[in-house]
Amino acid sequence: QVQLVESGGGLVQAGGSLRVSCAASGLTFSNYAMGWFRQAPGKEREFVASISWGGGSTLYADSVKGRFTISRDNAKNTMYLQMNSLKPEDTAVYYCAKGRMSTPIGRRKGGFDSWGPGTQVTVSS
Repeated sequence: QVQLVESGGGLVQAGGSLRVSCAASGLTFSNYAMGWFRQAPGKEREFVASISWGGGSTLYADSVKGRFTISRDNAKNTMYLQMNSLKPEDTAVYYCAKGRMSTPIGRRKGGFDSWGPGTQVTVSS
């Protein structure tokens, strides 16, 4: 059974940095693209970033490009999201997601089939 567990969320001031992690188990981690999504109160869950199975390809939402960096360590079954220059509008619950076997990398929620419970990131102004 696939399990994804996020960690590293918290409260940070605007302009600060935070790194969230996603620990995966119950799967051959290196076989799957992975992604980060976020959901703010009253809003739809939105794409943040995704990474190919080997880490060689990445995609970012325009709103985070240049500020966030997605990475993965297949030896540790872990994915990361380094968030710099954080803004209050980055406040959301951040979710880790596993790509479907047939999806090399993508932005659509439908391309991911397992989700973690999420970790709260709050950016104060």
